[in-house]
Amino acid sequence: MSNGTDIKVFYLFAFEDLRFKGLYFALFLIIYLVTVIGNVVIIVLTKMDHYLQAPMYFLLRNLSFLDICLTSTTLPQMLGNLLIEHLAISLPACIVQQYAFLSLAASESSLLATMAYDRYVAICNPLRYSVIMSKELCLRMVAGACVVGSIYGAILTVNTFRLPFCGSSVLNHYFCDIPPLLKISCIDTLPNEATLFAVGSFLMLGCFVLIFGSYVKILFSVLIIPKGSGKMKGLSTCVSHLIVVILFYGSGSFMYFRPQSNVRADKECFFSLFYTNITPLLNPLIYSLRNKDIQGAFQKYFKKYLIHRHF
Repeated sequence: MSNGTDIKVFYLFAFEDLRFKGLYFALFLIIYLVTVIGNVVIIVLTKMDHYLQAPMYFLLRNLSFLDICLTSTTLPQMLGNLLIEHLAISLPACIVQQYAFLSLAASESSLLATMAYDRYVAICNPLRYSVIMSKELCLRMVAGACVVGSIYGAILTVNTFRLPFCGSSVLNHYFCDIPPLLKISCIDTLPNEATLFAVGSFLMLGCFVLIFGSYVKILFSVLIIPKGSGKMKGLSTCVSHLIVVILFYGSGSFMYFRPQSNVRADKECFFSLFYTNITPLLNPLIYSLRNKDIQGAFQKYFKKYLIHRHF
């Protein structure tokens, strides 16, 4: 048995069945590469194409950047875990990883809320859109999302690593997340779970109110306009945004807003995988497949690349 001052290293043990570790490694490597490449393409296209300079694409570019950072905090660790059984991670590295992950996840949550507000202004106040969603406001929104994420990450990371850890230093997970760390603590973690629920609920409630309020107003605005109006075209982007919101908030809520002892480690890993890696993978696909402007920009630059290479 050891206490919190003795444990200097944690050992990650995410996969009990390693007979297919080669297949797992290939699958998660593909997921990581596709996530990074897909989001980089979104960033490059929205930066280069002059038709994609609207505030919506500025926010989307920042969402893609957060997706790359978010998945990069966990997936490389998982790939290493598949190559090295019981991969070791030092206590300082574990603290940094958890803080980075929580900060990025909270920043993305806040950014999704600002994107809902952007869609509300675009559909309900189209004539004032460029005035309301100015470059300065967009920069403040992104900066505010990052500040909120940093505070959220700091509170929960300090709250977690104030606990004494005893018994095994093995984490049944693929990165230093809160649930597996709570399970190896030697004291009652109910106060920590209450803090996690309170802080998370405050963030989630604020984002939910902004998203829900924005889409209620969008719905009422759409219902009173005639079919074929230009406002109807904006609904396609709204549907894409709602899909991303449901995937992100749904899986994230399951991970953190329930008693930490009620779910087996393998199911915990599955939902954490969806929340941390599958959603960043799907985001560029969802937005690009439902956005004709991004499709047009991609086709234009792809044709230019083929012509340049041919000659």
